[in-house]
Amino acid sequence: MNHARVRELIRELLMELGEDPDREGLLKTPDRVARAYEFLTSGYHMDLEEVINQAVFTQDTNNMIIVRDIELYSMCEHHMLPFYGRCHVGYISDGKVFGLSKIARMVDMYARRLQIQERLTEQIARAIMDSIDAEGVGVIIEAKHLCMMMRGVEKQNSLMTTSSVLGSFHDDDATRAEFMSLIGRRRDF
Repeated sequence: MNHARVRELIRELLMELGEDPDREGLLKTPDRVARAYEFLTSGYHMDLEEVINQAVFTQDTNNMIIVRDIELYSMCEHHMLPFYGRCHVGYISDGKVFGLSKIARMVDMYARRLQIQERLTEQIARAIMDSIDAEGVGVIIEAKHLCMMMRGVEKQNSLMTTSSVLGSFHDDDATRAEFMSLIGRRRDF
């Protein structure tokens, strides 16, 4: 990202909004916003292989592994406003498991891009499935979208839920039901 160019664009935006970018409270705002966007979109500059960092381990098991309540923060691509929530991930290994932190890092990598929740959910599930040739993967994201809360319909208590189920989580009702039960959700989700 060209930090200087973004800084100048933010300064121009402030002027277009009718603000004085030279007043005390806004003097450093263009720089702060540029740094914030650099962080919030850092997922574009991450590589899945580097995120996983060889933390895939051989394990002779095919039990369900679940990581619940992974906090996530992203920005909607339609309004560039934040959405935030929780991600629940489950997978059944076929001889390979991730180091625990790698799942949260994958969530962050895809969330730190301009996104829609539906695609984010699918990207996380596909990355897990493809990285370890899992027997099955389930990903559920529950998130609040400021573009729906602060503007438009202004619905403060709305919560969007998306799911992506691949492999045995898609094909086997019992596997999907076990996942839903273990993350504390109804079976008919």
